Amino acid sequence: MSGSLHAPNARKPVTTLRKFVESESAGGLVLMAAALLAILIANSPLAPTYFAALNVYVGPLSLLHWINDALMALFFLFVGLEIKREMLDGQLSSWSRRILPGAAALGGMIVPGLIFIAFNRADPAALRGWAIPAATDIAFALGVLSLLGSRVPGSLKVFLAALAIIDDLGAVVIIALFYTAELNLYALLGGVVVFGLLLGLNRLGYRKLPAYLALGLVLWVFTLISGVHATVAGVLLALTIPIRVTPAKPESDPAYSPLHRLEHHLHLPVAFLIVPIFGFANAGVSFAGLSPAVLGDMLAVGVAAGLFFGKLIGVMGAVLLMERKGWADLPANASWGQMFGVALLCGIGFTMSLFIGLLAFEDPAMQARVKYGILAGSLLSGLAGYLVLRVVRRDDPPPRRA
Repeated sequence: MSGSLHAPNARKPVTTLRKFVESESAGGLVLMAAALLAILIANSPLAPTYFAALNVYVGPLSLLHWINDALMALFFLFVGLEIKREMLDGQLSSWSRRILPGAAALGGMIVPGLIFIAFNRADPAALRGWAIPAATDIAFALGVLSLLGSRVPGSLKVFLAALAIIDDLGAVVIIALFYTAELNLYALLGGVVVFGLLLGLNRLGYRKLPAYLALGLVLWVFTLISGVHATVAGVLLALTIPIRVTPAKPESDPAYSPLHRLEHHLHLPVAFLIVPIFGFANAGVSFAGLSPAVLGDMLAVGVAAGLFFGKLIGVMGAVLLMERKGWADLPANASWGQMFGVALLCGIGFTMSLFIGLLAFEDPAMQARVKYGILAGSLLSGLAGYLVLRVVRRDDPPPRRA
């Protein structure tokens, strides 16, 4: 690659959490539109064409599988890059910065899972979906926040983004550990070898992205064949991409920080193309024949309750505990009412919840029940969070400890 390290016209890449929040907010609005369009089509005369198109095979995989296994691998690559950068060179680079969003993310994963289990403990088959309400959809949540403008302090938007990044890391670990099919050991060994080569390039200080991306494609193929979900390859590749750590200056010059450069190139396609395509392909659920009996469907109710109540209790409870114990402070200029509203927004679990639901259940009927729960829980959480943040008074937050 060309360019001087000190080129006067070098632009700063879009890598800070503030820029991340701005683009994710806009991307969230696009995702909302894509999901709504999918639901409308799935309940229109175009529904047979919509579902048939998703099942058309293109080479070895159906169109839906290409979206969920290939396009989403790029989404997970981006997530992995974001996690690595924030942990090494950003807002999560020290324990003092990680502790509040980290605790909130942990509480927001554990409590929803427990609530889901409580509703479905009598159904062993349904219990495979315990992790569905454990994830927050950062694009949707920030999209709702963007509608509120200056009513929400920037510190809360950064807190929500940091929480969701840690939440995504937890979701990746859950997918790798609990949603792996029967393993093909030869393919798994091939993937380990390729991952080792990638780590070797990193250790040798090799910085040219094409080599990493070519090996990453091979890693994706091995991972797909191995039985481990193919999207995990995206995260593994991200871990090997070199980054130039620059303390107190997260916007490292892209000319000598491959991670920042790749993240910059992926940001807009992921936010405005890949995630909306995934939402459009997977949000379509038909409400034909839907009756009040769905209120007694423990799978759907467990997902909805986990998202709405579980996220609220887990996130708010963790923040209360951390603040009362003196281990962390509320984000700057944020009131408890505003934190309550943000905790509600964490119950929007659209993209990652849909993804885990598809991994948990192969039966289309069970997938439809899961989608009912995700849509209900996410809609309730989004509306409630929006209303709370719109009407809550911006009281002075408690004094910050010295």
